[in-house]
Amino acid sequence: MSRTLEGKTAVITGGASGVGLGIAQEFADHGAKVVITDLQQSALDQAIAAIGPNASGFVADVTKLADMESMYAHVIDRYGRLDAVVANAGLGAHAPLGSITEEQFDRTFNVNAKGVLFTVQPAIPLLPSGGTIVIIGSTGSIHVPRGMGLYGGSKAAVRGFVRAWIQDIKGTGIRMNVLSPGAVDTESLRRALAMAQGPDQVDAGVKAMGQDNPTGRIADVREIGKAAVFLSSDASSFITGAELFVDGGMAQV
Repeated sequence: MSRTLEGKTAVITGGASGVGLGIAQEFADHGAKVVITDLQQSALDQAIAAIGPNASGFVADVTKLADMESMYAHVIDRYGRLDAVVANAGLGAHAPLGSITEEQFDRTFNVNAKGVLFTVQPAIPLLPSGGTIVIIGSTGSIHVPRGMGLYGGSKAAVRGFVRAWIQDIKGTGIRMNVLSPGAVDTESLRRALAMAQGPDQVDAGVKAMGQDNPTGRIADVREIGKAAVFLSSDASSFITGAELFVDGGMAQV
């Protein structure tokens, strides 16, 4: 295993499960000290056990600026540095136009847009030249299924943020990019399929989701993690403001 992040400290929001956990595992495997955030201590404890001794956790809500400022203060106090941030925490409310509620709008944009701002903004003064920020977007920002306008809109906002923010941080030496996955094989996806189609149909459902993909499958969480490692390493030293689609080619067809 190439330890391309050796000596670095990274924060990954929403890191207790799914894509966030896969990213955290890859960061730790590549030598980084990893701090994951999530909403429940019990979930963090399980994730830290899975990641290993280079991981720690902090309960924080990305929609609350005070939580994020406290988390970063903890990181600096414990590790003395911050080198990489992955703004992964996100959610999706599904409702077609005509039935979208105020609560669904507020919750989706609070986490997916305001949560990204509150993850990124307090990190900027702490990151050194060469520091990196990766924001997890989605192919849903450009290929939006029916009923997912809130989710697609919130992820499109992230792309707009980054195009402006790389100009705001000019001269700092910090790089910022968007990583946009397509469908990923996570426990939450499998639970949703089990509820919709029955537990005995989950594997078939996952396979069916990948049939139209040029690769013939959907992603594993560790594949999203590998792309995040690339964008956080010196291998991508002249890449900033980009949106990398890690979706098996679906955004191109």
